[in-house]
Amino acid sequence: MADTHTYEFNISMSCGGCSGAIDRVLKKLDGKTTPPSEPLDRLLTTSSPLGVESYDVSLENQTAKVVTALPYDTVLQKIAKTGKKVNSGKADGVEQSVEVAV
Repeated sequence: MADTHTYEFNISMSCGGCSGAIDRVLKKLDGKTTPPSEPLDRLLTTSSPLGVESYDVSLENQTAKVVTALPYDTVLQKIAKTGKKVNSGKADGVEQSVEVAV
């Protein structure tokens, strides 16, 4: 079973539409899968569902908290695609880069 992580993002959101956009992309991440990485794994298991275990988007606090087994960069990229500015990010309480690979 994949380990879950807690990611926290500080995001500039000015209205309910902004927080709604973040909510929608996080909802779409739910149910994402990761393929097995080694041939032996393919014989033993099928793709492991990762998805988003839970998330909370707060317009008032300008934050999004995500509990998931997905990689930090995957979640960051999805949030960044909304066009909202991600000011800071943490993974399991440790500051992370908010630079998005192009």
